Amino acid sequence: MFVLSVERTFSAAHQVRVAGEMEPLHGHDWRVRACVEGDSLDANGLLCDFQVVERAVDEAIAPWKGRTLNGTSPFSEAHLPTAEHVALAIARALAPRVPAPARLARVSVTEAPGCEATFVVDAGQHAPGGAR
Repeated sequence: MFVLSVERTFSAAHQVRVAGEMEPLHGHDWRVRACVEGDSLDANGLLCDFQVVERAVDEAIAPWKGRTLNGTSPFSEAHLPTAEHVALAIARALAPRVPAPARLARVSVTEAPGCEATFVVDAGQHAPGGAR
């Protein structure tokens, strides 16, 4: 199995509900790591082109850069922008863009050093499932 990882960062603010209380609005330098995997390489010896995955991640996070995530798509009052939901949203955007035979394996989002949430794509799925 081969695994390729791409990392990107973006700055954005968010506000989430913890134990029933809305925490103050605050910002992070979010780090995103997207991993694709596959059993075979193409004729060029590549799992897939890094640039394809980089462009897809860049496009997924572009609407959030320098913004407050609350109120931006796909987040709303009922679906607050936790690190878990940010990882899921990125996975949903990336999964259909990964060229075969590679597939999206997981997306990790770090909102602060040592605080990472990861969405792992089920091996039987081609695109991530519904929200939790």
